[in-house]
Amino acid sequence: MNINLRIEHVSRTYEVSGRKVMALQDVSLTVTPGQVVALRGRSGSGKTTLLNCIGGLDRPSNGRIWLGQEEITGLSERRLVQLRRQRIGFVFQSHALLPTYSARENVDLMLRLVKMPRRERLARAVETLQLVGLAKWQDHRPFELSGGQQQRVAIARAIAARPAVILADEPTGELDSATGRQILQLFRQLADEQETAVLIATHDLAVDAFADVVVHLVDGRVHPPKPE
Repeated sequence: MNINLRIEHVSRTYEVSGRKVMALQDVSLTVTPGQVVALRGRSGSGKTTLLNCIGGLDRPSNGRIWLGQEEITGLSERRLVQLRRQRIGFVFQSHALLPTYSARENVDLMLRLVKMPRRERLARAVETLQLVGLAKWQDHRPFELSGGQQQRVAIARAIAARPAVILADEPTGELDSATGRQILQLFRQLADEQETAVLIATHDLAVDAFADVVVHLVDGRVHPPKPE
């Protein structure tokens, strides 16, 4: 069985005002190509911390994480930057689009970072916007788009470099319920058609209908914990 992502006994401890806080406690998880995994839990349950550790934005205090065959825990920051550009796509609640850039230019910027040739880059930017249903809006800037359309641009940007894994942190948090479901359906479609693994950290109960696996986090632990 191919595995896009493997997390083994990951913990993350922070020191706050002189005391230790366990943000993650002994979390283990395996994600295969084309699988949609929902990470659900209250604020402070560890969802975002787990995504940050997977994406190399934070480092576990204990445990190991593999992306494909490469263990990412302990890699240099330079190599982590390469992985984030080439093999991991990020989607944030706030969209994080450049306001003066068009939808196509926002996607194109990601492809510049991976040094894709110009002709291929422009074609790929249009292709990904077509995948998310925004071909007609490719020349529009973020303020000319609805919240749902902006999130679709963010998803197009995340998938442009054909990553193995997409990490989405509360991607429907600022959207109405109908638009949120459309975004979740888009993640499901991308997983099925592109075989991209998708991890979605969310409070949205609607995600359960689109996910292959739902992981509940309580105080940094998977609940109920997996049997030994």
